[in-house]
Amino acid sequence: MATPRLTDTSYVVLGLVEHMAPVTPYALKQMAAISTTNFWSVPHTQIYTECSRLAEAGLLSEEREQTGRRRRIYRLTEAGGRALERWRSDPSPQGFELRDVATLKLFFGADPKLLAESQVRAHTTRLENYEQIHAAGAGSPPGWRRALEAGIGHEREFIRFWTRLAESKPEPQ
Repeated sequence: MATPRLTDTSYVVLGLVEHMAPVTPYALKQMAAISTTNFWSVPHTQIYTECSRLAEAGLLSEEREQTGRRRRIYRLTEAGGRALERWRSDPSPQGFELRDVATLKLFFGADPKLLAESQVRAHTTRLENYEQIHAAGAGSPPGWRRALEAGIGHEREFIRFWTRLAESKPEPQ
């Protein structure tokens, strides 16, 4: 069986299944919402379709409950584990990808002061959330804690940046 083209969403699913198995797509969606979605957005419907696609490719095993809601239950196969390990071993030379609407608006000439107050509030709330998760996450895998620490650093920088813009004098157009 040829290995299918694996996407970033594929690796999100493979990594979460490795950590949570046996797992349903619904549980994966819930875990993604409180973990990877904080830095890598994946629409929840893609999680469901990606599980099926990866099972068809032999990277996940799929069982069906015999009674009740007949949910699908997934586990990582050996081939899925090898694919995930190859991906983790790649040093990822790609640069950081930032998709931030406020920064885009700023680029195209939006009033910085108009944006700044709401951005400081939003990033402060996210920072507080990340710090609470970090404080409670003593049993989390090391990679999860490190990714959370990266998020904390980004949020602190966004707060610094937007606070500076909020306090600056207007620039001449």
